[in-house]
Amino acid sequence: MTDGPPLLQVEGLRIGFGSPARRVVAVDGIGFDIRAGEVFGLVGESGSGKSVTCRALLRLFGGAPPSLSAGSIRFDGQPLHDLPDAAFTAIRGRRIALISQDPMTALNPTMTIGRQIGEAVRLHARLRGRMLRQAVVELLHAVGVTAPERRLNSYPHQFSGGMRQRVLIAIALACRPQLLIADEPTTALDVTVQDQILKLILRLRDQTGMAVLLVTHDLGVVAQTCDRVAVMYAGRIAELAETRRLFSHPSHPYTRALLRALPSSVGAREGRLEPIGGAPPDLADPPPGCRFRPRCREAIAACAVASPALRLVAAGHEAACIRLPVMA
Repeated sequence: MTDGPPLLQVEGLRIGFGSPARRVVAVDGIGFDIRAGEVFGLVGESGSGKSVTCRALLRLFGGAPPSLSAGSIRFDGQPLHDLPDAAFTAIRGRRIALISQDPMTALNPTMTIGRQIGEAVRLHARLRGRMLRQAVVELLHAVGVTAPERRLNSYPHQFSGGMRQRVLIAIALACRPQLLIADEPTTALDVTVQDQILKLILRLRDQTGMAVLLVTHDLGVVAQTCDRVAVMYAGRIAELAETRRLFSHPSHPYTRALLRALPSSVGAREGRLEPIGGAPPDLADPPPGCRFRPRCREAIAACAVASPALRLVAAGHEAACIRLPVMA
């Protein structure tokens, strides 16, 4: 990581969907920063707001544009939240790239692998002919595709899931982005291929100096890859810390519950998992106070009243729980 100002700064981000009568606030006032060369993890259960956060960074909401938004996003010192669409297009893909979470469906089945990577290169680097072909071959080689010259004319169905994910990474890296957003990049892959893909992302980070925002529901992946991590629950950040600190001194009850649910977690009785009781709240009608309160073993009466903000519990370590002592 570099010691300069953050590459990405997110402050007070709030995003909602739906009609005024039933508005779902999927991301509710979150903030974090990422420095160049850092791998930053965003972890939480399904529906916690992780993917919505990623889509907001790239303005990729498809057919469901947000009905409510607030906060600010700055990238390399430049405000993105109020940037005109035409200017934002020059940043998306070129300086901030996305690896989508499903390698089995993200590629066009009617186009060859070489053509799909080539379109990304041509769009941003404006290469043609032999130079374009060479750039595609070099990208395939960089992500570990064997015999890349021969695989240019292959179609996605001729590639395994792990190989397709490598192709998606090659597309994302086509213009050497400063920030790579990896949204659940190993979800559909077996454990062996998952390990290969994560090591590939780290190797490419080391080679290019890019920052990585890694979105996952798997704390094992976080432990293996991330420098720092933010734990999300019901649209809010529950805890943010360096990865080693989070695992050795988890401060929020939700983080501790997640760790108890790991097969190798400390405190699991007789090696058995300890599932978290209940279910995440309906974000169209969240509970008052702390949103984790209905599932929390440690909740007290005040938790139903106060809506806790992140507080500093140690150097570089924040958690949103009213029962925590505040660092002086």
